[in-house]
Amino acid sequence: MLQRIKRKSFYKNDRVSYISVHSIEPNPAQPRRLFDPDGLRELADSIRENGVLQPITVRSCGNKYVLVAGERRLRASRMAGLGEIPCIITRMDEKQSSLIALVENLQRCDLDFFEEAEGIRRMIHTYGFSQEEAARKLGKSQSAISNKLRLLRLSPRVIKEISLNSLTERHARALLRLKNEQQQLTAIKHIAEKKYNVSQTEEYIEKLICRNADKKSAQARKPRYIIKDVRLFLNTITRAINTMRLSGVRTDFFEEEDDSAIYMRICIFKGA
Repeated sequence: MLQRIKRKSFYKNDRVSYISVHSIEPNPAQPRRLFDPDGLRELADSIRENGVLQPITVRSCGNKYVLVAGERRLRASRMAGLGEIPCIITRMDEKQSSLIALVENLQRCDLDFFEEAEGIRRMIHTYGFSQEEAARKLGKSQSAISNKLRLLRLSPRVIKEISLNSLTERHARALLRLKNEQQQLTAIKHIAEKKYNVSQTEEYIEKLICRNADKKSAQARKPRYIIKDVRLFLNTITRAINTMRLSGVRTDFFEEEDDSAIYMRICIFKGA
């Protein structure tokens, strides 16, 4: 059974007020960017039939109010045609409000995993939390927080393709093993076409990594000629000149050197 926790110091007489839905602005700290339209329509239908059963939480800001928690209920109430919505008005400042909104949304199980990772990153960056502190706030392990944040190493293009193809968080973590964006995009296309589960995806990526390692190994085995000293070239030229002289070809050779270069002049005379 869930325990209801009241923060009496935040609530204004602990009363529910009815506020115009058009006087409430969204919370800029809201991590959720996508709302399931079918789910919103179902909630709107329920609100038309039964009303809003749980008040949303807002804070006063001049002539308007800023949402703290309950954006789905607010959106669905607008869809349902409600003019007012029951609210609890808090005494939180902007920083407290943003933090509560982040925590409330990040604890929801239906939040998109990339939105969750971005919300955690924002929490750490905005409030100066360590990963351990963020984990305590959210009731998660530090390793779980670390794994979420690793997802943000993927490029925006890769993240978009993962979402469009409805791949899971474990699919995304497997793709992190490929360091090249184009390889990741190619892999996503193949995984989606073949409808690979996570296990098949991990096996496929392992094969890609082994294949890439074999190519690098083959390239490393190709002979490479590295000249460490330019004197090797000079010695070759000197030997060639000596060979011509021994063969009776009159040849003059002049060499000068400064800090930046070696200057050579070779004269090969025609005739005797």
